[in-house]
Amino acid sequence: MIVPMPITPQNALIFKAVRLRALQDAPFAFGSTYAREIQLTDADWIARAARWDGEKGAGFLAMDMDNDTVCGMAGSFLNEDDVTQAHLIAMWTAPTHRQQGVGRLLVNAILGWARQRRAITLLLMVTSNNESAIAFYQRLGFTRTGRTEPYPNDPAVIEYEMSLSIP
Repeated sequence: MIVPMPITPQNALIFKAVRLRALQDAPFAFGSTYAREIQLTDADWIARAARWDGEKGAGFLAMDMDNDTVCGMAGSFLNEDDVTQAHLIAMWTAPTHRQQGVGRLLVNAILGWARQRRAITLLLMVTSNNESAIAFYQRLGFTRTGRTEPYPNDPAVIEYEMSLSIP
């Protein structure tokens, strides 16, 4: 059984391990890099986790209770200029758990948090070369907004903005 678990300062070092794994597995999927984040101290990771306290941001780890392992993560934050918009960030599912509903579970956890914060739209950015992620988000009902921007780690790659109305 897979369950979402909030990211907190108490499990920040687990979050650190999962985030670094994700950056190695799918470097094109994140705005940061493994080389940049491996330099962060444990105190930095604890501070990062504390910012996801549920007020203006939230993060979740997908826990595989059968194997006592973390198999995914996702985060969100409210747009400072328009708190009716939440942003889905740091989405990743371990290769061993893909196509098993983990991503949907994490997006649902983010949607639940965003709904509690009274957000009405969930936005995300996805790289143009990540066709499987684009297809996944489309299956969940996300649509491209038409907004694009260069991917920060490789300006030759484009990021697409996608949006979903929060029911």
